[in-house]
Amino acid sequence: MLIQNVKLYSMEGAPIPCGYLRFQEGKIVSLGPMEEQPRPEPDEEVLDAAGKTLTPGFVDAHTHLGMWGDSVGFEGADGNEITDPATPQLRALDAINPMDKCFREAAAHGVTTAVTGPGSANPIGGQMAAIKTAPTRRVDDCILKAPLAIKFAFGENPKGCYNEKGHTPMTRMATASIIREQLASAKRYAEEQQKAKEDEDYDDPEFDAKCEALLPLLSGEIQAHMHCHQANDILTAIRIAGEFHLDYVLVHCTEGYRIADVLKAENAKAVVGPYLCDRSKPELRSLTPKSPALLREKGVTAAICTDHPVIPLQYLPLCAGLAVREGLPYEDALRAITIVPATLLHLEDRVGSLAPGKDADFLLFDGDPLSIYSTPCAVYINGQPVVLAEHEEI
Repeated sequence: MLIQNVKLYSMEGAPIPCGYLRFQEGKIVSLGPMEEQPRPEPDEEVLDAAGKTLTPGFVDAHTHLGMWGDSVGFEGADGNEITDPATPQLRALDAINPMDKCFREAAAHGVTTAVTGPGSANPIGGQMAAIKTAPTRRVDDCILKAPLAIKFAFGENPKGCYNEKGHTPMTRMATASIIREQLASAKRYAEEQQKAKEDEDYDDPEFDAKCEALLPLLSGEIQAHMHCHQANDILTAIRIAGEFHLDYVLVHCTEGYRIADVLKAENAKAVVGPYLCDRSKPELRSLTPKSPALLREKGVTAAICTDHPVIPLQYLPLCAGLAVREGLPYEDALRAITIVPATLLHLEDRVGSLAPGKDADFLLFDGDPLSIYSTPCAVYINGQPVVLAEHEEI
C-alpha cells in the first residue's frame, strides 16, 4: 500500500511537509518527500492523505495493561503477588488478559506498543513484557519482547504493603537488602553453573526459579525497570544497578528533575509519569507535569508514560500535549511517546519511528496528534488496519 500527500513525522529527521509512505507484508518499504515517491506497483492500493498527518504508533514505556482487568475488581487484579517480596520468576504473560477492552481503547487512540507487567508491591515483582495492542484473543500473538525487563520497586509501596503484614520489608533498608540478596544469589548461581560446564566433577546447582529468571538480567540480555519516585530512592536504584552492572531504566522518576545533574552524569534512562493525576501519597508531593521540560533543560531525555490503569492508556498523547503546555518543545513531546521510549527499551529496530524495515505501525490524523480534540482517523499495527470502534467485540 502507498500513502501519499501526507505530512510525515518519521522521528528519524525533520518533518516532511508533503511526503509518502509505502509498506508491504507488515513492514515499511520506503518513505520520503513526494518528489521521491516511486511509481505505484500494478494493483497497489494508493491512499491520498492530503491534509492529514502521519506519525509512528505511540509507545507507552510503562503500564499494567491487562494485569488489572477493567471494571472487574479483585477478580481481575493480577499484578501484585503480595505473599513474597522477591518474585522475579513471575511472568506478566501469564496474567495479561488481551481481551480486556483497554487494548481496544489504547489502539483506537494510537498507542500501538505498551510495556506491561507487575505492580510495585514487591521489591522484585517479576518479568515485564513489551506487546502490541492490536485486539487478539492470545497474548502470545502480540508479543514484541518477553521478558523485556525485571520489575524492581523502591520506596513507599513495598514498605506500605508489608508493614500491614508485619513482614519485611518495613524500611527502605530492607527493600534494598532484599534486592541485593536476590541478585547476589543469582550471580552465585550463574558462577556455579559455569563451573559445572567447565569441570565435569562439579555438579550443577539445584534448580532455582528465582535465580534462573535473573540470569538474563545479569548477562545484559534484559533490563531492570526501577519503580522510584523520591530522589533518595532514585539514587538507591542507581547505586544497586551500578553494583551489579545492570542495564536499568528509572520508572516514574518523579523527583528526577531535582537531581537532574546527577542523572545526566550517570547517563540514566528515565520514564516519567503519570502526572495527569493527584498527589495521592507522600512520595508524590513533588509531582509536576513540568518534569519532562525540567529534565530536558539539564540534558536528560525522558519518555512519558501513563502507568495504566492509573491514567488510562488512551490518554498518553494527552499527557504529551500537557508536557508541551508546561514547556517541552512539541517535537520533543512527540518523541517522548515514540522513538525515545523505543530507544530506551532497545526496541528501536522495530517500533518508535518510521524507517525501511521497521514494523508498519503508524497513525493518520486529521488534526494535531497531541491535541485533546484529535483521535486517529486510521491506525495500522504490523501493516494491518485496526478497527477503531473502542468497544467492538472480538
